[in-house]
Amino acid sequence: MLVNVAWVIGTFLFMEGVAWFTHKYVMHGFLWKWHSDHHNHHAGFFEVNDLFAVVFSLTAIILIFSGVQMPEFQYLAWIGAGVTLYGLFYFIFHDIIVHRRVKMKVDTSGRYMQRIVRAHYIHHKVHTKEGAEAFGFLYAPKKYDRPVKTRKPESQSKSASA
Repeated sequence: MLVNVAWVIGTFLFMEGVAWFTHKYVMHGFLWKWHSDHHNHHAGFFEVNDLFAVVFSLTAIILIFSGVQMPEFQYLAWIGAGVTLYGLFYFIFHDIIVHRRVKMKVDTSGRYMQRIVRAHYIHHKVHTKEGAEAFGFLYAPKKYDRPVKTRKPESQSKSASA
């Protein structure tokens, strides 16, 4: 059982690297045609960019199906579950929290959420195939942190104004 959990968690973590690589070299590379509408205004709810979700979903389905149908390759089902879990987190973060494609109120005041949202917005400042940065989806380097302003204690601000 723990091995299966390790397959799921390991795959989930590995998928951030796969997503980063795919985003940088495929989406901003030879499949820019699919991704470009995501960086530019378009009509309608769906984007051509959503085809990437279909590709990753089909990959997960094939892995799960293969692992269930062939007991000697059972680990593939757990890898597919990790891909699916990553896809769920990606959808929640990217489509609901960042791009507000589904209208929900989400608290983004935490340091991690502020950093990852800021990195994604910096990525979207570029509307062309070249020149973008911050290709991760669920991880962003600390360079995207912004210093948190500290509030002055009540007693200091009252004595300063007196």
